[in-house]
Amino acid sequence: MKVVFEVNGRTVELDIEPNELLINTLRNRLGLTGTKYGCGIGECGACTVLVDGEPMLSCLLLTVDVNGRRVETVEGLTSERNPSVVQKAFMEEGAIQCGYCTPGFIVMAEYMRRRNVEPVDENIKEYLKGNLCRCTGYINIYKAVRKALKAR
Repeated sequence: MKVVFEVNGRTVELDIEPNELLINTLRNRLGLTGTKYGCGIGECGACTVLVDGEPMLSCLLLTVDVNGRRVETVEGLTSERNPSVVQKAFMEEGAIQCGYCTPGFIVMAEYMRRRNVEPVDENIKEYLKGNLCRCTGYINIYKAVRKALKAR
């Protein structure tokens, strides 16, 4: 099948298998390895991307389902030369240990910023409940997200 969609501001056209998952397309075909393959069953949030501005789990989404749509990965939200507000907050608050879950958290935090979510613990916990971290204990992640939300 042929699909055409936008990834991080550029249009891509690919021939894919009908059952190809978006995470595999992003990582294996497009070299966008920031999106992580964690659990493969939609439980950990490491593969979170924005599709037309909404968070979706790329391990559960077929590539054909993004045909004609706009996809943003963590690479499209941040850069090494010009870190985003969210990325800076994660670095400043020490919200990164092994870093495997970090892309999913950054994508969700950016989504929260765009929605002008109030930076209170209840909101942060609600929005991040689909993202798992095995290293940090979440305290510094919550602090980083709170800091990024306050930095409007």
